[in-house]
Amino acid sequence: MNNLLVTGGLGFIGSNFIHDRLSRFPDTHILNLDSMSYGANPKSLEDLNANPRYRFEKCNVMDAKKVSEFASQFDVIVNFAAETHVDRSISNPQAFLESNVIGTHSLLEAARKSEIQKFVQISTDEVYGSASGITSFDENSSLNPSSPYSASKAAADLFVKSYHSTYGLPVLILRCTNNFGPYQFPEKFIPKTIITSVLGKQVPVYGNGSQVRDWIHVTDFCDAINGAIEHGSIGSIYNVSAGNELPNIEVVKKILNFLKKPIDMIRYVEDRPGHDQRYSLNSNSIRQKLGWSPRHQFDDALRLTVNWYLSNENWWRPILNDRILSATPWKEKW
Repeated sequence: MNNLLVTGGLGFIGSNFIHDRLSRFPDTHILNLDSMSYGANPKSLEDLNANPRYRFEKCNVMDAKKVSEFASQFDVIVNFAAETHVDRSISNPQAFLESNVIGTHSLLEAARKSEIQKFVQISTDEVYGSASGITSFDENSSLNPSSPYSASKAAADLFVKSYHSTYGLPVLILRCTNNFGPYQFPEKFIPKTIITSVLGKQVPVYGNGSQVRDWIHVTDFCDAINGAIEHGSIGSIYNVSAGNELPNIEVVKKILNFLKKPIDMIRYVEDRPGHDQRYSLNSNSIRQKLGWSPRHQFDDALRLTVNWYLSNENWWRPILNDRILSATPWKEKW
């Protein structure tokens, strides 16, 4: 499993995974395909430009011919390529259908025609929809997506499963809770809260901030992906969660406290349509079968993340714009 084709590697989780994989597996070689859309930042991997085990090619995963040419050279495909922001999916669902569904199909076809040993699909807890009461979804729970984003990811997952059932393609699907950490695009919840606070702007919170999310540091998810690549059972789905369920408003208050900013910087804004109240995953399967567990405590990981953004303004400041900092970006025409 030493030759990896990674798609969407200039994005948040993809760039962290590439750093992690190359540092921990000295025989690994990676080709990173990325279309360099809005969520990609070449600075995230610029320290690898001289690394002989890493190569980058600008390529859209919907380019079936080009993707197929690359896929034949690799043992494993790890598909991070996706439009990911729910607000953007409300404003422009077409882009999510194209990238997340058609793009995944293009990769599956390329993999089917090659000798890929594993096709790893990076999915999301949002495909299950909102969890009520104390329920936590397991891998057998029904899919019930609420947004165009989560619907596109659910459709991609079903395509991946169908290629295993129909063609025997050796696939794995990992569905993870909300990631946070270095290199996350500034429009996302935690970096946006940090950056608006640092800039002295009001911090927007949807509705009353009672929406509950389960947070995981991105390097813990990278551990899970590597575990699945090395030891995962073909055809399996693995839920990945750290058990850090917190209301959004509590996360905002923790960040303001770390930054020594006043609570009155919070601005409650109109909630977005179809906003799921709670996400929650049961991750017993990957813990028991692959021996995975998170290494980070939430408060420690959040403090590390705040400090990373404070120390890396040269990474995030050049890509800021009014849309990223908008209080209700789902109303914007992206």
